[in-house]
Amino acid sequence: MLRTLLSPRIVGLHLLTIGVLIAFILLGRWQLGVFQDSGKPHASADPGPVAVATLAPTGAQLNGEAVGRRVSAEGVYDAGRQLLVVDRRPDVDAPGGRVSRDHGYWVLTPIRLDDGTLVPVVRGWTDRADDPAVAAVPPGRVTVAGRLRPQEGTDSVQGRAEVLPAGQVQTVSTGELVNLWSGQKVRTGYVVAQPPSGTLSPVDVQPPQVGGTLTWRNLAYAANWWIFAGFAVFMWFHFVRDAVRSDRDRGKSPEMVLEG
Repeated sequence: MLRTLLSPRIVGLHLLTIGVLIAFILLGRWQLGVFQDSGKPHASADPGPVAVATLAPTGAQLNGEAVGRRVSAEGVYDAGRQLLVVDRRPDVDAPGGRVSRDHGYWVLTPIRLDDGTLVPVVRGWTDRADDPAVAAVPPGRVTVAGRLRPQEGTDSVQGRAEVLPAGQVQTVSTGELVNLWSGQKVRTGYVVAQPPSGTLSPVDVQPPQVGGTLTWRNLAYAANWWIFAGFAVFMWFHFVRDAVRSDRDRGKSPEMVLEG
């Protein structure tokens, strides 16, 4: 039996089967990866900038299709209502955390539009509350370009006993801003200025994202490749078994007995 398994013909079959198995398994993993990637969010079309008032309402939620859109806000900064958002990185989508060496502040300054409503604007990021760039609010009429983001929830800060200094907040929540800027109409969401104001560091923000659609066809392809791999093992076993039986029967034939 061992001689049969090590014969050149059967050794070649072993090597061929191993090569086929590796190829089919890798092809299956590739199709599985395509299937998994198809469900991930990805960038959608990035339309040109529009006036922020057309996308950010007052007293209503921000439409999901407006998130990440490029907008422009024209008006005058209300420097007296400026706030610092604590525990922030220079990236909208980065997780917060005091342990990060990059934790700092977003500089949130409302801009008053011509209709009198306020639009919260993240002018940039700084690692120091006393950074001179924080107080350097551009005077006069300005036009701010940036991307629109939805208001933040307060779930992540509930239960904290921390008391912040005056002029600092933990989230960019429209409801909280309405209370802090009493008597003012505040538009939902906030704008991340691009480029930032003055010498403040830029805050990165992603363009509009759309949810992926799982391509079940690729999952079926992956399953097919792995079924082919199982069939290859079956055929290998079938051929090896027949070769062993054939050699065994040949050894028991009358001609071989007489020769012996």
